[in-house]
Formats: sequence, structure tokens, C-alpha cells
Amino acid sequence: MTVIQRGGVLFDMDGVLVDSTPAVARVWTAWARTHGFDPDEVVRQAHGRPSLATIVELLPQGDHDAENRDVERREIEDLADVVALPGALHLLQAIPQQLWAVVTSATRALAEVRLRAAGLPMPKHLVTASDLQRGKPFPDPYLKGAEILGMAPADCVVVEDAPSGVRSGKAAGARVLALRTTSKDEELLTAGADWIADDLSALSLEPWGQTTGLAFRLQEKK
Repeated sequence: MTVIQRGGVLFDMDGVLVDSTPAVARVWTAWARTHGFDPDEVVRQAHGRPSLATIVELLPQGDHDAENRDVERREIEDLADVVALPGALHLLQAIPQQLWAVVTSATRALAEVRLRAAGLPMPKHLVTASDLQRGKPFPDPYLKGAEILGMAPADCVVVEDAPSGVRSGKAAGARVLALRTTSKDEELLTAGADWIADDLSALSLEPWGQTTGLAFRLQEKK
């Protein structure tokens, strides 16, 4: 058992709060086939990053804005099996709203649709690809997340599932809890994860005896 004490929590969305993996795979597989790319490689490359970044890399001469709008439209429409991941709803209901934020590579429109589809509360603080010039793995998303909580990044714990997100959190100066919902342990550890757990059901809010801040008990499974 590990105790994590921090002022606030910055949650990634896909793969942390919401299971959208099948939908993401379907959308990017269809997009890859349209453009003659290997679907498995495109899905891997797209995970945990803003869609626009993947499109720019793969189609440097393409109409990036139009392609990005098309991918976003497909993702917003594909919600059939988007559900909350274990422990997500319970944890979000337990933490005071002013002490957590969602920091996602999705656009704001897509983030709101997926959170609603999964039956999760809409966050008071939401940082999306729509709010930033640079996404993960740059530190900007988690720097912004800590800023809107009114905290230093070092006072926050980042919860991520993708190596690019882990790198973003570490570059911002936060400690990172990585979940093995979509990536292998060695990938998460190489990216700099401080702790690894199966999913958010491994994290429970504990009394800390202070008026501000949070304490979590983490059950790390090997």
C-alpha cells in the first residue's frame, strides 16, 4: 500500500476515466485505410495525443483542419461502447470539484460528449486540445491544468495511461500515476511514471487531517 499526498489531481480522460479504446481504434483504422496507412501503426501513434498532431505528421501536405474536423466528427458520432472505467465515477464523486481537473488531448466538444456518454460528472475544470497550441507530450497541458487549480504542478498528481501523457506530466513537474489500461508497464516506466496501477479502482481517498489537499491510498498490483 502506498499513500499519495497532493493538493490536487489532474486526470487524463481516455484510458483513465473513459474507456473509448474501441471507438478510437475504429475511427483511426477507417482514417488510415482511406489514406493508405497501416491501421495498427496509426492507432498506436494517435493514442494520447491531439488528433491534429498525428494528422500533420502523417499528411504533411494535407488539409489539416479539414482532416481534423472529419476525425472529430467521426469520434463524436461513435459512442456505442464508450463507458466509464473502473473506479472513475466513485473517485470523481469523492474528490471536491475544486481539487481536480480533466486534462485531455481531445477537443472540448469531444471531451464533453464522451464524459456524458460514460455517465461521469462534467468537471468544473477542463483543459482540452482546443485550449492549447501544444499538446502532450509537451508540458503545456498539465501546466495549464495546475494553473486553473491555482496550484504548482509539483503539488498535483497526474493520472495517465499513455507514455506521451506521462512525459507531459513529468515535464510539467508533477508526479505521475500511470494506469495499465492501454500501455505496457515498461513503456510507462520508461516515460517516467512514479507509480503504476491497474485502474482507478486501486485509488481510494483517505482522511488527511488538513483543510486543503488530498491523500490517496494506492493498491499497486504487480
